[in-house]
This record gives sequence, C-alpha cells and structure tokens, in this order.
Amino acid sequence: MKHLLNTLYVTAPERYLSLDGENVVIRSEDEEIGRIPLHNLEAIVTFGYQGASPALMGACVQRNINLSFLSASGRFLARVSGEVRGNVTLRKQQYRLSENDGEAIKVARNCILGKVFNSRWVLERAARDYPMRLDSDKLKEKSSYLAESLGKIRACGESGALRGLEGEAASIYFSVFDDLILQQKEQFYFHGRNKRPPLDRVNAMLSFAYTLLAGMCGAALETVGLDPYVGFLHTDRPGRMSLALDMMEEFRSVMADRFVLTLINKRIISGDAFSVKENGAVIMDDETRKLFLSQWQMKKQETITHPFLNEKIEWGMVPYVQAMLLARYIRGDLDEYPPFLWK
Repeated sequence: MKHLLNTLYVTAPERYLSLDGENVVIRSEDEEIGRIPLHNLEAIVTFGYQGASPALMGACVQRNINLSFLSASGRFLARVSGEVRGNVTLRKQQYRLSENDGEAIKVARNCILGKVFNSRWVLERAARDYPMRLDSDKLKEKSSYLAESLGKIRACGESGALRGLEGEAASIYFSVFDDLILQQKEQFYFHGRNKRPPLDRVNAMLSFAYTLLAGMCGAALETVGLDPYVGFLHTDRPGRMSLALDMMEEFRSVMADRFVLTLINKRIISGDAFSVKENGAVIMDDETRKLFLSQWQMKKQETITHPFLNEKIEWGMVPYVQAMLLARYIRGDLDEYPPFLWK
C-alpha cells in the first residue's frame, strides 16, 4: 500500500522554488528561507506568480511528485506532468469504456451513488450529533428524499437523466446546508452554491476545498496509471480533469463540506479573515489560507476504516484507494467499481 507523504504548500505569492541536490529550496528574492528533502514529498502546491525552476520541475516529474500552480486566490492554473506513465493497455481500455455510453454509465452511476449516499449520511450524522440545535425532522425529511434518489440512480441507464438526478439530489442537500452552520451565523451563511467567483465566505471555502480535492484525485489517478482527463460522467474538455471530477463527487460532502463546516463551527476560521473584490468575489487573506491548508493537512492524516477494503487508512489515502479500485474494475478484476460509501 502506498504511504501518505507530505504536501508542501507555498502560500506567499513572492516565493520562488528551486532545486539544490535532493532538496526543494524556497526563496524570497535572493534569500533562502527554507528547504525540504524531495523524498518526504508527494506533492507541491504553490500560490502566486514567481513559479519554479525548470530543474525542480524535472526532478518532480522524475520522482512522480505532483507540482501544481494556483493563483493567489486559489484558482487552479497548471500542473507539471511528465511522460505518460502506467500500463498503456489500462489506458486504452479506459478510453474504450469512456466512448461506450453503456459502459461509461456504469462507472458514472456508481460515482453519483457514492455522492448522494454520502450527502445523505452527512445530514443523518448532523441530526444525530446535534438533536437539540438542529431541526432533526427537517433533516430526516431531506435524507428520505435522498434515499429515494438512490433508488432512481441505481435504475438510471442514461447519462443525461443521471445528471438530472444528481442535480436534483444536490439541490435537496444544499437546501439545508445553511442549517448545518451552527456558529458565526452572521458572517457565515449559505444561500446556495455560487462560484467563479464565490460571492460569500462559505462558498469561498467550499471552492478552495474542492480545488484541493480535485488535485488529490488527479494525482491519485495518474499514480495508478489512469488518465485523469478522460472521464465517464463529466464531458471531455481541453485541460479539464474529467475523471478526477467524476471521482471527487464521492468525496465532496464527506471530505470537503464537513471540513469547511468544522472550521466554521469550531471557530478555527473567523469571518474577519476575508475580503471582497470589486467584482463581488470573496477571498481568504494569506494567513487564513495558511491556516486552512494546515488544517487540511491534519485532516488528511486522520484515520478511517475503508468500507470496501475494511482496512484502516488515512483520509488522504482515500482518493488513491478509489483510483486503485477503479483501475482494477477497468482491467476486469472487479465486477463493478465500488464507490466510497461513508457512515
């Protein structure tokens, strides 16, 4: 089993990354402010405009270290990739399945089953944990609707209809998301999902968490030899990691949404840590982004029992395990792709 290594987050936009021997060196202007051995890293995420040296990019490619560039506000810009690795037979089979609507729907359907199942249990867990602070009957009503959606999704055999069922279930789930915010209600509120740009603090945090999650899924898929850009549900577009977006649907509620709620409800992040741009976009300040990333790294190191493998693993390893299971299905080693089902 692959071990969870560290991710280096470089949040200051004026930092430049270079290579010195077997170390990544972080510089500010001409001053070295830190260095980390490459063998301790599985990914580097840098925010800003200074970039990285070609030597470091080459070293990351050779060592299969995912190097991603994000804007200062957290928008994904680019990722360094080397030569295509992995089993060419596996990728060819992936492409064949993605072009066959009858086969593609089997994977897409299970991804959405995982998403709706997990969304339902986020509501069930909240109703159980906070019966005196939440309207449990309201949450259980929405949970029942999601349970009905699961049956419809299992019977669905067409991608357009599946997207419709997914959208309907997401609308039900998000209709009570604001209820799950128990602290700092004046500054943290949720009146619906908005993005590009996010227009409130909660959506800003959700978008940032989804960006990090998509990067994890893309790296996991490449690790097992799959092409993260060729999906089964999300349509292919240049530069879009469609398969990573397919797979992350299972994790949105349990990894990203619950994480954001924890930061708010435990007052780890305050409402004063955001600014509003001229176009209405709400963004985190630099110190808050560092805190967010630090908490995200800690979340990845928490352990759970994987429902399919029945083994204890870190949260950060879940995308890798699911990518491994998807590869086994595509090779024909499994009868179907087992989605991640959390309780």
